[in-house]
Amino acid sequence: MNFKLPKSTVIFLAFLVMGFGDVSGPLTSQLQADFSLNNFQAGLVTFMAFIMFGILSVPMGIYQDRKGRKHILKIGLIAAFIGMALPILGNYSSFVLILGGLLFLGTGATMLQVAGNPIMRDVSPEGKYSRNLSYGQFVKAIGSLSGSLIPILAARYWGMDWKLLFPIYGVIILIVIFYLWFTKVEEKQSEEKEKPASLKSCMSLMKNPFVALMVVGIFVYVGSEVSMSAKLPNYLASNFDFDIKEKGLFGTLFFFIALMTGRFLGGVILDWLSPKKFLIITSIISILGIGGLFIAPDEIFAFVFIFIIGLGFANIFPLIFSITVDAYPDRSNEISGLMVTAIIGGAFVPVLFGIVADLFGLMAGFLVPALCMLFILIIAFKPAKK
Repeated sequence: MNFKLPKSTVIFLAFLVMGFGDVSGPLTSQLQADFSLNNFQAGLVTFMAFIMFGILSVPMGIYQDRKGRKHILKIGLIAAFIGMALPILGNYSSFVLILGGLLFLGTGATMLQVAGNPIMRDVSPEGKYSRNLSYGQFVKAIGSLSGSLIPILAARYWGMDWKLLFPIYGVIILIVIFYLWFTKVEEKQSEEKEKPASLKSCMSLMKNPFVALMVVGIFVYVGSEVSMSAKLPNYLASNFDFDIKEKGLFGTLFFFIALMTGRFLGGVILDWLSPKKFLIITSIISILGIGGLFIAPDEIFAFVFIFIIGLGFANIFPLIFSITVDAYPDRSNEISGLMVTAIIGGAFVPVLFGIVADLFGLMAGFLVPALCMLFILIIAFKPAKK
């Protein structure tokens, strides 16, 4: 029994579920209020969601090389579904079960990242991998945005709150599991592949200067994205007297809308522009957008520059990933494991932002993501060595 829809459809749905893993950000403040958490306990919310990227990515890349990408997608979706079920089973009254749910959701998101990025190449027409990966990131952004939109809609129209996220996400994940189970996906194998992936082969890739720089590029990009989404409300509150808990959040919302827009447009642009040139252009746009925050005379210009930053950031992850995989297609599983591990940059770069901001002021903190984008611009010019 095979569905007649394009095989790429189920992979795009897997990217949507990946976006659900970003729900830990919007959940943090709500759980802190409902459970009277201190700052350390609240920090466990995002910690649980991110920690598995650092622990599981490389091992899953190795395991995937033996068992296949679709197999890893299945396991990841099941883990994410368990993550949605645990808080419901505890009637949302156990903070420990909610943390456990987020840990399973983070585990699932890690596996989906490891398998989803390279399997998109298997279901993409020749020369359309970078385009489809950008579209996939656009779909993922929809999943990420839902983590803040659903609670807002639930409170405004249905008298509910963040708890509605778990059954909605659970039903969607169950549908994707069923769809994937009965969809045949033929995984492309390189003729150059002679040995299965191992921890040694993954680490040996880091001796390749091109791959190492690209992995660091993912690390600093994800950290920059998390820093921007977290600190834009502070920027609007500090510079334009926005209420940080309400009106200031529009900065983050606007940033995510720009990410979604940019990722959709990226898929169109990559039909006629090479990934390497696009990475150079989008890195420059990012730097200019961050620079604009320093000179914005009023909130209107501030939102314009926030939107420019989002457009610039939108396609950096899929561009770096696809450029690297296209350079070494026979090592796609190891590359995927290394690059998904680098997502843990979302836990470290924001800390550096905070240290700089505490020492020299909030605006000085924005120099951290600006320098990260400058680094990505530099590596965009570096050629791959065969």
